Amino acid sequence: MAAEGRGGAGALRARALTGLVVLAALLAAMPAAAAEGNSGSSPGGTGLPLPRFASLRADEVNLRAGPGVRYPVEWVYRRRGLPVQIIAEFDAWRKVRDWRGTEGWMHRSVLTGRRMALVTAAEAVLRREPRAAAPAVARAERGVVARLLACAGAWCRIEARGFGGWVERAGLWGMLPGEKLD
Repeated sequence: MAAEGRGGAGALRARALTGLVVLAALLAAMPAAAAEGNSGSSPGGTGLPLPRFASLRADEVNLRAGPGVRYPVEWVYRRRGLPVQIIAEFDAWRKVRDWRGTEGWMHRSVLTGRRMALVTAAEAVLRREPRAAAPAVARAERGVVARLLACAGAWCRIEARGFGGWVERAGLWGMLPGEKLD
């Protein structure tokens, strides 16, 4: 005689029925989720396009392993204004990527839509006009966080520490390739 295990045949049927109900619910939800995924936004999110950029609202922001306070903090950012790329949304949580490629989750309350850029070149020369021959007005070292004012073609207008000018886009992080900002 074969052993029936804990709960017997009735318990086995109940588990199978529960599994079928869960599977049916998931299959019913798939067309809606697929349609939302095609729009470039996340289910349960804002409906804004993904990916997009935001910046840190606070001087100290936790990056978590998952979308909730029960998930462990993997990194603490200590730089207000630092740009991050939002790559997914789940309720009030945003999955972000930083300039190094580190990914994790932040609560929407610690993010702002203010556009910022991070200087990634060894040195960025701010110019009076968006052309290489234009007079230099300032220089920004790698790691400077600047307000992103406009981008067109290979140039972006930034402002940092009271200085403003046009910088070659290739030396900045905080905008999508080819993105135009006015």
